[in-house]
Amino acid sequence: MNKFQILVVEDDAPVRNLITTTLKAHNYRFITATNGEGAVMEAASHNPDIILLDLGLPDLDGVEVITRIRGWSNVPIIVISARSEDSDKIDALDAGADDYLTKPFSVDELLARLRVTQRRLALIRNNTVQDSCYENGQLCIDYAKRCVYMADEELHLTPMEYKLLCLLAKNTGKVLTHKYILTNVWGNSLESDVGSLRVFMATLRKKLEKTPGAPQYIQTHIGVGYRMIRVE
Repeated sequence: MNKFQILVVEDDAPVRNLITTTLKAHNYRFITATNGEGAVMEAASHNPDIILLDLGLPDLDGVEVITRIRGWSNVPIIVISARSEDSDKIDALDAGADDYLTKPFSVDELLARLRVTQRRLALIRNNTVQDSCYENGQLCIDYAKRCVYMADEELHLTPMEYKLLCLLAKNTGKVLTHKYILTNVWGNSLESDVGSLRVFMATLRKKLEKTPGAPQYIQTHIGVGYRMIRVE
């Protein structure tokens, strides 16, 4: 039996059954909730390793569920939603979601996203604690505490945003291609994930840059990738 436990939050019975049947077939443990209040309660009671969350719930909007859970937990949240507009994705990611899968989705893609999240969790749990800090202008990354500060004010980043920032910081001055970033953060280099990468970079920039339209730290190389700029 897979040691990872998944909380499935979905009010549509056929979709919920598809997800749970898939999880069962691949030896995942799982629990379910059919509304937002139930999701928050199950998350608090069972402390799942990963949450699969639909946004269109009957009582609470999924973004509110994310916000409430983020008040006390950093559990990875993968949104599975029919909402495909960038604004919907950004709202969910800004609230603290780690990934976004649009309906209709393939079972193989769902399993791939879960595997990537598992690997990321394993790295976090098994990683040797670093005691150094990264400093660039007013930006400071405290690796030991996994905290990020801008001008001594803590920035609240999602796990995905933190990993992206650390990868860019480690390679300050170098242009990192979309493929390189996807391979090192997502665990794959699928072209279909470049759109998700752009959304995550946009949310990271909003937190990092005073003026996202005139970035001081993260430079975009259109069609190529991104670069962390050394600030004097």
